[in-house]
Amino acid sequence: MTTTASPNPQSPAPDPQPKPVPQPDEASLPFFEGARRGELMIQRCTACQAYLAPGSHVCTECMSSAIEWARASGRGTLHTFGIMHQRYHPGFADVLPYNIAVVELAEGPRINTNIVGIPNDRLRVNMPVEVTFEQVDEEVTLPKFRPVEG
Repeated sequence: MTTTASPNPQSPAPDPQPKPVPQPDEASLPFFEGARRGELMIQRCTACQAYLAPGSHVCTECMSSAIEWARASGRGTLHTFGIMHQRYHPGFADVLPYNIAVVELAEGPRINTNIVGIPNDRLRVNMPVEVTFEQVDEEVTLPKFRPVEG
């Protein structure tokens, strides 16, 4: 007869697998440095002052490559969202279901994020939101958005 050892109920459970964390690179470093300071940084064309989507290399309005990082207001509206019910990565198992959202910033660009501070069933397209920051570890802080009070 073969027996298998049962786990010791006194043993601590293994640590859950952590969520993947973005690794800032040279192009995204100003965005992540701003988030660590509690500032939402986005790109802006210095030629025509248009605000640009993250990762832009040229201005979509005037085709200039003169781009700088600028502090955004942190306000916007919920453009669209989806609710994730299936676990695609073990690090998200303890937060299911969670939302993935696209926020249109007051300045115009849209960014991918999560909406926090509200149950998923109360999310509504066009609801006003404002930025908040979640420190993931000592190196990375992520901008997330919450409903505007009032």
